Amino acid sequence: MEPETDASSSGEASSESGRVPTEKSDEEWREELTDEAYEILREAGTEPAFSGEYVDHKADGSYACAGCGATLFESETKFESGCGWPSFYDVDDARVKTRTDTSHGMRRTEVLCANCDGHLGHVFEDGPEPTGKRFCINSAALEFEDE
Repeated sequence: MEPETDASSSGEASSESGRVPTEKSDEEWREELTDEAYEILREAGTEPAFSGEYVDHKADGSYACAGCGATLFESETKFESGCGWPSFYDVDDARVKTRTDTSHGMRRTEVLCANCDGHLGHVFEDGPEPTGKRFCINSAALEFEDE
């Protein structure tokens, strides 16, 4: 597996975002997260397509990590991809990091919260302009914050 990087390759996600990285024991994560959020954020699970709370969500605001509360995505970058998970075409590079995921016989790019290392989903190169990216994110890994 390739080493972890932030999306911008600057290696300074914590200082740029102004957050101190979250480090908790497995027991603390289990106490704080729902079973579904734990499976996704801490065990790299995936919720069933079209089942998540934010798939068709259209309100203005931002989406934060359900594990640590770090703001990750803005509603202006959310789009309807038809894939069954909330999709975003852009992210502040200091807020996420990526790594190669070779699970399930595939080679994909996993997206993680730069603050708590929580698994969010994957990024693909089939999104709309201007980035051409589709950050395909599990709803249970997110919390919505109204503007």
